[in-house]
Amino acid sequence: MPIPRHVHLGLDLSDTGARAAAWRDHGSQAQRLFDLDKLTEHVAVAERGALDFVVFDESFALHPSRNTTLQGRLDPALVAARLAPRTARIGLVAQLDAGLTEPDHVAQAVATIDRASGGRAAWQVGGGALDGRVVDAVEHTWDAPVVADMPRPVDRRNARFVDVDGVHFAAPQPQRASRSPQGRPPVVVRLDTAPGSGADARDVDVAGRAADVVRLRVDDRAVAAELRAQVRAAAVRHGRDPDSVRVLVDAFLLLGPDAASAQARLDLLAEVGDVRPAAGSLVALGTAVDVASLVTEWFALEAADGFTFRPASVHTDLPGLVDAVVPRLRGAGVFRDRYPRTATLRGTLGLARPPRRTGGRPVAAGAAAGGRVASGAGRAAAAR
Repeated sequence: MPIPRHVHLGLDLSDTGARAAAWRDHGSQAQRLFDLDKLTEHVAVAERGALDFVVFDESFALHPSRNTTLQGRLDPALVAARLAPRTARIGLVAQLDAGLTEPDHVAQAVATIDRASGGRAAWQVGGGALDGRVVDAVEHTWDAPVVADMPRPVDRRNARFVDVDGVHFAAPQPQRASRSPQGRPPVVVRLDTAPGSGADARDVDVAGRAADVVRLRVDDRAVAAELRAQVRAAAVRHGRDPDSVRVLVDAFLLLGPDAASAQARLDLLAEVGDVRPAAGSLVALGTAVDVASLVTEWFALEAADGFTFRPASVHTDLPGLVDAVVPRLRGAGVFRDRYPRTATLRGTLGLARPPRRTGGRPVAAGAAAGGRVASGAGRAAAAR
């Protein structure tokens, strides 16, 4: 029987506590901005609502103001890895830039999160411009036989290993590592749009070829529907099932007991210059009924397969999303009552586990990243 089509909901916590006036939020605890327990509490709320995933991108800042000592930024991969044993079902999406970090190192980092979480990791492609070769390099590394402490694909027929136990150091022969639980963790790609011009055609093509989840930053329903159709058409051109790609719209979430109260909150944020996360994004503004109606309408008209919410106030709008918006979506029959039986993020997203690709020659990670040569003591363990 065909699987019912349900909306997918994600949560972007990259700017948690990073707004200049975040300390004014009800329930804000500025002294706990670096506290992993506090972040775990936020993710637990999202998991209680059976949201698909939570995102941490490379702008995961704690506070941008120059007039405070609470400045800093956390590494998305490390945050996701720390949250893996503290969560049970929600997906953990970390943005890493393979243009600045070797693609095989990116692949190893995401695979580590996937193993630690039991198959709930995803990679959000970082960097200013999409590069299909970089994505290919990361995915080939996930598929290729790998050896512990050697992230690059290895041809075992031609490789020899140093096995030394000396006075000054020990270099045991590396052991082969298993494929990560999802095989290839889902790849998340963001498509930004310029007013009146849509998204770059090349980026749309890369998204259709390589992405499992596409995040659209768009505030117009018709434009969103057109971009979704373009991504699906690109997937078909590359021999993929268009239903294997989930297209989600980014939405800045701001709830209130009534429309006037929600608008007043938005006006106040605009007055203090504190609506940076909303720039260019859809603003989901109003009551829980209003936001649920927006989600249902865009979903029914195939403008989106779901939404990635960025709450204006994580202390107010995240509980409002889980406790007020989600129940209305369930009542409308467009969101699941619980996580599916499968424990992986691919299962939650309704995506099949990809088979290991055995044909073709893997793209060299260094070449894909512009010809850089990675260094490291681990490379020395590989014999000539």
